Amino acid sequence: MSERVLITSALPYANGPLHFGHIAGAYLPGDCYARSQRLFGADVLYLCGSDEYGLPITIHAEQAGRTPQEHVDIFHAINKAFFNKLEFSFDHYGRTTWEGHQETVQQFFSDLNENGYIEERVTDQLYSEQDKRFLADRYVVGTCPKCGFEEARGDECPKCGASYETLDLKNPRSKVTDAPLSRKPTKHWFLKFEMFKERLASWIEEKNWKPAVKNFAKSYIDELRSRAITRDSKWGIPLPIKDTEGKVFYVWFDAPIGYISIAKEWAESVGDKNKWKEYWCDPKTRLVHFVGKDNIPFHAVFFPAMTMGQNVPYKLVDDLPANEFLNLEGRQFSKSEGWTIDLEAFFLEFTPDQIRYYLAANAPETADSEFSWRDFQLRCNSELLGKYGNLANRTLVFAQRHCGGKIPKSKDLQPEDREFLSKIKEIAAQIEEAYKTFHLRKAAQGIMELATAGNVYFDAKKPWALAKDSNTRQAMETTLACCIECLKVLALVSSPIIPSAAQKLWELIGFESRLEDQNWRTIMDESVKATTPLPEPKTLFKKVEDSLIEKEMAKLEENLPKTEETFGYEPLKEQISIEEFFKIDLRVGEVLAVEKVAKSKKLLKLQIDIGFEKRTVVSGISPYFEDPQTLVGKKVILVANLKTAKLMGIESQGMLLVAGMDKRIEMPIFEEAKPGDSIA
Repeated sequence: MSERVLITSALPYANGPLHFGHIAGAYLPGDCYARSQRLFGADVLYLCGSDEYGLPITIHAEQAGRTPQEHVDIFHAINKAFFNKLEFSFDHYGRTTWEGHQETVQQFFSDLNENGYIEERVTDQLYSEQDKRFLADRYVVGTCPKCGFEEARGDECPKCGASYETLDLKNPRSKVTDAPLSRKPTKHWFLKFEMFKERLASWIEEKNWKPAVKNFAKSYIDELRSRAITRDSKWGIPLPIKDTEGKVFYVWFDAPIGYISIAKEWAESVGDKNKWKEYWCDPKTRLVHFVGKDNIPFHAVFFPAMTMGQNVPYKLVDDLPANEFLNLEGRQFSKSEGWTIDLEAFFLEFTPDQIRYYLAANAPETADSEFSWRDFQLRCNSELLGKYGNLANRTLVFAQRHCGGKIPKSKDLQPEDREFLSKIKEIAAQIEEAYKTFHLRKAAQGIMELATAGNVYFDAKKPWALAKDSNTRQAMETTLACCIECLKVLALVSSPIIPSAAQKLWELIGFESRLEDQNWRTIMDESVKATTPLPEPKTLFKKVEDSLIEKEMAKLEENLPKTEETFGYEPLKEQISIEEFFKIDLRVGEVLAVEKVAKSKKLLKLQIDIGFEKRTVVSGISPYFEDPQTLVGKKVILVANLKTAKLMGIESQGMLLVAGMDKRIEMPIFEEAKPGDSIA
């Protein structure tokens, strides 16, 4: 019996259109994995859908003059069409406003409540009389209780860095309407996550996840406490309790349950309403969640805890290949600032295969990566066209001219032929392993390595010279047969990433079937059949011209703020003498340990070795590191003779040097220098 694999990609929030940055993190890796698993013979169910509740949707719908349902209908359709354009292979793309979702969420709550994991509390929250609603901290501004800054955010002051409870803000007001806010008591239901702490800690230790993902999740488990799962709103899933009108579930609670309700909707669509249980309730099923790094806590901690509290034996996640972010030309994608790509215009000039390949080859698997128009052009032209397309075209054109338009027979294999065929299998095996272990970038590299090997072999064998002499004709035919064997494997291994081009290549070497319906092992084990007619060769990829790239870059430049606003240059400080500068003692320090400072969202406490002693340093760099543990072992620059300062009750014995880069930082890192080395 084939392995069952249940695959999900994070439900996109139906409050705006997706962009390529989203696709690179949670969606393309999921689709390529689903496609490859089907080729490996697995029984795959790949699910996704729109996340359609929450306060942001109600606010944006009001601003647009729509009802929340009208609002989510628009973006559900836009994002679904975008996925279709990119040829995603979801078995079902649902939505959380489907009626079956409400029943599933309410049952989740009922089981948790019945099993003693829910408690009621009355708490004060900030309420807008003008807007007639409670506001979460993200929609609140006010005066910082620590430094008096009047534009402080709901939970943190951007001026002094203080963290606090929203209710501690002075003169709080609505970020949306500027209306004043007042305290008002309200009843809510809390999930006692601390009751799952030991079970989660034991469960996650067994996971062979990326260290960054596992460590990030473990840090959340260490700090688990009760968390509100309801809010006051009319837009959301209502509580299944009498006299709770106006109380709905928080969107973070109901959204992941959507994976189960969407599976139920899929089951109904295939005519067997209980079929979803074969995937969600079978312990042998392998469950894989594809998410961006911002979704790690919900999929690695909160949703598993919610599932542990159920009476139904739902699957817990087995693999969580969370990815980093994709930026655009050095900055975060931002539709509001115009720092984005016009998708409608993009697909008038470029193909889904081109962007799918580029995002795969540039996948943000271990660190943030960049979409660069010049790099996109380079990869399309030098790799897709120059390697993959070139091998296909030269081989098939030659076969048409010299082999009667048929696959030639392979005879009298020479050592170089056997070596080439062996290399094809070796590279294919590496690509297979890359797909199975969520290394999409490595799979893309393997595809180009295979295409390169084919071109090198073609050049080395010189079939054009062999074709001139009847005594070497068979050697020419063997060469072409080996090259077509390479094309067969190339089509197979590339089909999860570039499905359209792979299917075209599959057909160009004489097959009439759908490549995605084939079996990986069967294709690898069976050689192409001699005398199979070959259709007229067609170009698989077109060249990306400079003019197109220049046009796209010009669009971005039009939306750039003026230089001084873009880079936010600080004015030069007062001049100092060289003697004053030399008073600063800069040393190389190796980070030994890192931990977050309690009650602070910005501060990290670092233990740093400067050779002759170890120092404790408190630094406000926490927001720039999803997993601060990645700093351990890094050699950084420390201002070693700075007077000791007390931050959040911790004595800081120095200061790290970093460079600000808009919403992120860059830290100088040394490789060869030793802790304690002076920096001049």
